[in-house]
Amino acid sequence: MNDENFILAVILSIAILVGFHYLYEKPQMEKIQRQQTIQKNEEEAKPPASTINENQLRQRSEIIAEGRRVRIETPELLGSINLKGARIDDLELANYRETTDPKSPRIVLLSPAGSAEPHTAYYAEFGWLSSNASVPGTESVWETDSDKLTPAKPVKLTWRNEHGVVFERTISVDEHFMFTVTDSVKNGSESTITLYPFSLAARHGKPKTADTYVLHEGLIGVLDGTLKEYKYKDIMESGKEKQESMGGWLGITDKYWLVALVPPQDEKIVASFIYEQGNASLPDKGVFQSDYRGSAKSLAPGASIERTTRLFAGAKRVKLLDGYEDRYKIPLFDRAIDFGWYYYLTKPFLYLLDFLGRVFGNFGMAIVVFTILLRLVTLPLSLKSYRSMARMKALQPELKAIQERYKNDKQRQSIEMMELYKREKTNPLSGCLPTLVQIPIFFALYKVLYVGIEMRHAPLFGWVKDLSAPDPTSVLTLFGFLDWPFIPHVGIWPILMGISMFLQQRLSPQLPDKTQAQIFALLPVIFTFMLAKVAVGLIFYWTFSNILGLAQQWYITRKVGGSTKAA
Repeated sequence: MNDENFILAVILSIAILVGFHYLYEKPQMEKIQRQQTIQKNEEEAKPPASTINENQLRQRSEIIAEGRRVRIETPELLGSINLKGARIDDLELANYRETTDPKSPRIVLLSPAGSAEPHTAYYAEFGWLSSNASVPGTESVWETDSDKLTPAKPVKLTWRNEHGVVFERTISVDEHFMFTVTDSVKNGSESTITLYPFSLAARHGKPKTADTYVLHEGLIGVLDGTLKEYKYKDIMESGKEKQESMGGWLGITDKYWLVALVPPQDEKIVASFIYEQGNASLPDKGVFQSDYRGSAKSLAPGASIERTTRLFAGAKRVKLLDGYEDRYKIPLFDRAIDFGWYYYLTKPFLYLLDFLGRVFGNFGMAIVVFTILLRLVTLPLSLKSYRSMARMKALQPELKAIQERYKNDKQRQSIEMMELYKREKTNPLSGCLPTLVQIPIFFALYKVLYVGIEMRHAPLFGWVKDLSAPDPTSVLTLFGFLDWPFIPHVGIWPILMGISMFLQQRLSPQLPDKTQAQIFALLPVIFTFMLAKVAVGLIFYWTFSNILGLAQQWYITRKVGGSTKAA
């Protein structure tokens, strides 16, 4: 009986083990294997990371001349598409030059792989990835139905693999900087294939940047409604940043120029910001890449699919970016411009100055009118401030008497001065209100003149040909006659700004504390040297604003101040 029970227990144990294996372990193992296969396929289906060979670099013009290409001709773009790899890798901006000289070279935005400095490789690429089908790659040569792409005439590219799968790409471009890329695939093979769409923007080597905290240059994107910014040095340290997103956009930005990939906004993507180092001894010569991979597309025999994506490659004009944002529902596309902390001031200022510049035909006049409008808006605050300063000036004799009377008792001196302010209903800080208001206005306007391409190479008056650059004159070196490195560069407009600040101080009531008054008196000199290399448009604004302030202050203190009630 015991033997029978033992045998039965053994049989039941074997049955349980076999059942557990076939009913639980085996399905779990198959599930894990499927997941590993999918993961392996997805890992294989990554947008390719570009490489660079420093020993084979050549001039971009030589590379462009030797291959089959489709020319690009629009009112704002000149360049070509390389039929080998179907890369958009040759773009010049027709209406933007390197300097204010109209004969200087055009801005070169994109250059083919292998290009030597100063125009190193920088290009955009679109395509498909697959683990079970032959897809066109960087060495594939496409056929074309036209040798020229214009806003009125799209171009169609075609490539076929050895199994009968046909890849077609239709590229169109508008009159500005937006390319529309429509990819279609027809599966003429006898088996089901899986495809992953991808797009990438790659830049070989770290470009020269301003390297300042007030401006972002590097990899950029908006993913799931959040702005992502990675400076070149940051991505060189991290190597890779990755995020899933529903739609959005991503690319690489300069101060004034942008290359941005725009996937379908209803598609789930995996976006990556990557740095691939080539030669360890030349860390700045690696490849910076923004790319995304779309969701898998399964294509049965005889079936076909179509997909549309976009590429922006050009100048970051605010009205243009806003127009694309509205037309194509691109989230936060205007944030490609680094408006900074004061976004809600900076962007309206840029719009207003751009409008006034077009109305008057000169940004110098635009800044004059802009300054007058700001002064009118802040006039009530200025009146309150100037009345307060007039009262403070009238109280100077009493304040000095208090200081003299309690010169050995600072605490009692402060109490008596506060009692005087309270009795006369005067607030000594109200005179600072216009200055406090001017701080965000000043920084917002600084941003406008620094990052707004609308201001780039715009003339001011006289010798100033670019209001976004520092004043080109140098008074201390006798306009270049004294070429001594220890003499700082100080132009005419910064000196005029310092003089206007000094005159404003002379009309303002003197501070009771002598040390504070001496420091305050040095501010015009300090600001003259500190802001000597700031955009001259900003210095012009501040100077003209000071002149208007002087006129207001003189009128109020001379005509109104004597009869004002306490502020």
